[in-house]
Amino acid sequence: MKHVTKVHYHSVSKNLDVYFDDDSQAVFSCEFLRVHSPSAEVQGHGSGPMKLVLNKQSVGIKNIVPVGHYALRLDFDDGHNSGLFSWNYFEKLQAQQQTLSDEYSARVAEHEQNKNSVPIKFIP
Repeated sequence: MKHVTKVHYHSVSKNLDVYFDDDSQAVFSCEFLRVHSPSAEVQGHGSGPMKLVLNKQSVGIKNIVPVGHYALRLDFDDGHNSGLFSWNYFEKLQAQQQTLSDEYSARVAEHEQNKNSVPIKFIP
């Protein structure tokens, strides 16, 4: 398991640089972190599907709080702060960042398509 050694938040670009003890680094947008929060509010309860969180393109981080030696609590400026980003979770996000981004984009597109579709009624 990798450990996070340092994080650096860029308030203008709204990106969080995460540095690991294997000398690797990941850059996460605040939107990506917010829509993939490990909180039950986003992940769902039990084995249900992950919630689709929309309209977080301009969200930022207002506070980063260390939790022991294993996680960070990110306080987002939209009021969300209930997910603990463990080192394991950051490692998972790093490894799956492109896949998770692609899946999220597809879910948003499907949502938009469904929202804009109008059912057709056939009258006999």
